[in-house]
Amino acid sequence: MNRRKDHHEKIDYIEFPATDMAAARAFFTEVFNWSFQDFGGAYMAFSGAGVDGGFFRSELTVRAAGGSALVVFYSAGLEQTQAKIERAGGAIVKPVFSFPGGRRFHFTDPNGNEYAVWSDLDADGRAIAV
Repeated sequence: MNRRKDHHEKIDYIEFPATDMAAARAFFTEVFNWSFQDFGGAYMAFSGAGVDGGFFRSELTVRAAGGSALVVFYSAGLEQTQAKIERAGGAIVKPVFSFPGGRRFHFTDPNGNEYAVWSDLDADGRAIAV
């Protein structure tokens, strides 16, 4: 398979800012089981996220309210994922809310970057009607 042909004009890599690289590694390893590779002290790549990417050292953060794109994770157990995020030091910035076909919440990682998690299942694991 030719990766370049297969991935032509598809999102292939994503990068996030981080003031504390160790905190980013610990959080995403604990919550989402990502793997990391260091490239000096100012950059580290991750894999195991569905799309590969990296963290670069920066004092900036990504937040939807500031106009940044919002990365949204999927979970088959929204409440369990939320609990893992909170145990690992993430902060819930928008509690679980419903929308047509699902539920989601927003959180920040220990570096202050905002993400969301959604599910098409209710708290009992039943599919939510669209």
